[in-house]
Amino acid sequence: MRAVGPVWGAGALLIALGVLAPVASLFWLALGADFSHWAHLAQFVLPKAALNTALLLAGVGLLVLVIGTGCAWIVSTCDYPGRSVLNWALLLPLAMPTYIVAFAYLDLLHPIGPVQGAIRWMLGYDSPRDFRLPDLRSLPGAIFLLGFVLYPYVYLTARAMFMTQPAHLMEAARTLGESRVGAFFRVALPLARPALAVGVSLALLETLNDIGASEFLGIQTLTVAVYTTWITRSDLAGAAQIACAMLLIVLALVLVERNGRRHRRYGSAQRMRPIQPRQLHGTSAALACVATALPVLVGFVAPAAYLLHEVIKRLGQGGGISSGLWASLGNTLLLATGVTLVAVAGGLVVAWAVRRLGSTPNPARWQARVASLGYALPGTVLAIGLLTPALTLDGALARLFGQAGLPLMSAGVVLVVACAIRFLAMPLGGIEAGLSRISPALEQASRLLGEGSGTTLRRVHLPLLRPAIAAGALLVFVDAMKELPATLLLRPANFDTLATWLYAEASRGTYEEGAIAALAIVLAGLVPVILLARNRLGSGPEELRA
Repeated sequence: MRAVGPVWGAGALLIALGVLAPVASLFWLALGADFSHWAHLAQFVLPKAALNTALLLAGVGLLVLVIGTGCAWIVSTCDYPGRSVLNWALLLPLAMPTYIVAFAYLDLLHPIGPVQGAIRWMLGYDSPRDFRLPDLRSLPGAIFLLGFVLYPYVYLTARAMFMTQPAHLMEAARTLGESRVGAFFRVALPLARPALAVGVSLALLETLNDIGASEFLGIQTLTVAVYTTWITRSDLAGAAQIACAMLLIVLALVLVERNGRRHRRYGSAQRMRPIQPRQLHGTSAALACVATALPVLVGFVAPAAYLLHEVIKRLGQGGGISSGLWASLGNTLLLATGVTLVAVAGGLVVAWAVRRLGSTPNPARWQARVASLGYALPGTVLAIGLLTPALTLDGALARLFGQAGLPLMSAGVVLVVACAIRFLAMPLGGIEAGLSRISPALEQASRLLGEGSGTTLRRVHLPLLRPAIAAGALLVFVDAMKELPATLLLRPANFDTLATWLYAEASRGTYEEGAIAALAIVLAGLVPVILLARNRLGSGPEELRA
């Protein structure tokens, strides 16, 4: 296959440089500040924020590992009433952004809220002074909520691994005298370790990106420190320096995740018989059902029911939906559409440049790797890194056309670019996977008939890539609707999305219209989760192994 054309190669290079630009700008901004910034941060900001972040990551990592692995093992090896529903329902918390869960539980678990009120009624207490649960606005509260929302990352990877593990290994362990618990810890768990590393790393990256839940719950993490340093104290250099500290954590998580992906397969030349679920009865079946239903109840059902109740109550009282919320919905759809178009186009350019190379070594391969790293950059880090290049370009455009102001920032172009960089890995991975399933013979036939590279892509590959492109576009669209950190920092003036509207409502302590915005985001997030459940967990062991 011929070397990649100059247009496709240049496009892939520009996209890779676009992903690297925020990181380079971030370090330039941080190193350009005087030493007093570093001394102040090291003394007053970083110790507490870094400690809280480390404890939060450790707690969430342990919780998602226990919940995700335990639920995956139960539904993979046991058969009990409700298993067929819980198998896919365990993914539902993926549709619930962390800041929405915090928003819902702050009202649900308020000292005078419905949950604590019902507990006091059952125990015979009359006042919160007599009995109240521990305050949710705490580090343990944040670990609890984030763990029950992010465990599906571990559940999904562990479930796929357990479904493809050969049954004879567990049978051999049982023959040698191991109990079921012992066989799990000595055989099944070590084999699943790479998949668990991937799942935990993804959950921790989401934890590091979170800003809404941490701020709502009063936890001063590095992400919150970046936001407050920039917005509240107007100290961009200090925010960049904190963001550089965050990048060290991101780098460590990415290395763990990459290592897990590299070792996630255990090859076998022969077809293996998968583990067959054993039928549970009585107390065992009830315990298994409760254990796998509890994460769904805490992570999705309870907050979703609360949001639905609040929306119905507001609409029933004639409150209606304000014009500002309708405008936020329109802005959200506009932003998500723009991000989707840019991300899918970028993913297509990079994937096609790699496809044109065949198996020959070429810079476009590392360009594809670099382009997919945006998912690991927290929104706050990405926003600060893009700000300086965006302001420089805005100033040049303003001088060129004789205009005042910041045309790119004001038009939302910078926000669209930031979100597209962050979510580029989704369409890129899907399109690369789709191209790998298309025989090179089709492309060779098209080229022999005199068609160029662009025409071959348009007439041969794009029709075959429609499912992959549609899936990637759907994921980008929904994630762009939910994105909060980058939107908070880079949105134009008087431009609210559903996420920022909810953030503002929660910050003011008002929950009426915030519930409507939150429910709209959750309903949008359900679509890719349902498709994911059908495509991944609806497959048998042979499909998952493929």
